Amino acid sequence: MTICSAARDPVWSMVWRHLPDCSTPIYLSECGNNLAMPDREMPPVEKKVFHPYSINLILLVVIGLLSIGVGSIYIPPEAVGRLLLERILGIQAAANLPDTFTLILFQLRLPHTILLILTGSALATSGAAYQGLFRNPLADPYLIGVASGAGVGAVLAMSVEWPENFLRMFSIPASAFAGAILTVAAVYFLARSDGFISTSALILAGVAISSFTAALTSFLMLRSNEELRRAIGWLLGGGVMSGWEPVFAMLPYWLLGSLVLLFSGHVLNVLQFGDEQAKQLGLPIERVKLILILAASLTTAAAVAFAGVIGFIGLIVPHTVRLIWGPDYRRLIRICALAGSTSLLAADLIARTITAPQTMPVGIITALAGAPFFLWVLKRSRSARQ
Repeated sequence: MTICSAARDPVWSMVWRHLPDCSTPIYLSECGNNLAMPDREMPPVEKKVFHPYSINLILLVVIGLLSIGVGSIYIPPEAVGRLLLERILGIQAAANLPDTFTLILFQLRLPHTILLILTGSALATSGAAYQGLFRNPLADPYLIGVASGAGVGAVLAMSVEWPENFLRMFSIPASAFAGAILTVAAVYFLARSDGFISTSALILAGVAISSFTAALTSFLMLRSNEELRRAIGWLLGGGVMSGWEPVFAMLPYWLLGSLVLLFSGHVLNVLQFGDEQAKQLGLPIERVKLILILAASLTTAAAVAFAGVIGFIGLIVPHTVRLIWGPDYRRLIRICALAGSTSLLAADLIARTITAPQTMPVGIITALAGAPFFLWVLKRSRSARQ
């Protein structure tokens, strides 16, 4: 089936089923701007030998077990495995272990680790989606101000005296989502010029919006109660909530946004050709962009609401995955879900051990790693344009 015949099919059927595989090159025809398939067979491109999902899943399990065991009270990996086997499979494997191990693992560290897994996955997949949507390597929830906007919404919800704790727990991500949507809309309209979003315009718009939202957040914190003023650690990415309640509260937001993003690889691949070419393929540009922006903003808002403002995961992880396994968004965005979780768990592990027994906000670690990475990406993107 050719691209032209595929374009005559129903839109979503075309998007999900009839797009050519990204290993087959697509060229602009010499007689116009229409997409055309090559006349001759192209040789297959050899990729890396190790399987991306396997290696990332193994890393996630290893770092996750370390994260569960490390803390003020050390739980050996062997004890962690025995406790998990007994709780999940019902095997009597932890009879001789102290009761404190069970309490710490299942009431504190396991929910903490799961929340970090969801947060890292949300930030990495939303970062990859923003980069694909804006066709800009610097589009990151933190850099373009979406995380800061979500932070304003979350702080606003925190400042309200809710009669019940469950109302507070569910109002924070909803308010953060509203702040994220308003922020990404402002950045999009400020940075766009003649249908194109340049790197410099995106950075300037993101800095401007982030500065405004940071000032607004500080104002809300100063005008509110003493408990809210202690949220400075949350703004630095040290607000990862404890217990199972935030995990269950975050899960529906994460599921809804992530399911859309994880199956958006075909659409993001088409968008890389530009809006005009995507329209020729029958893709409803505005509707698709709106759906993906809503999904990416929802996952970002959920991450910010329950873990705080954590920067650069959405920048570092997609770029690293792209360099190792290629730019195909069908694969890239799914690998980012695993790699983002692993990266945030590793950063949290460093933050909890480097200043033990005190805990450093994980956002400081990601910022220390992300700032030089951001400068490298900026220099690389400028060199590519020259």
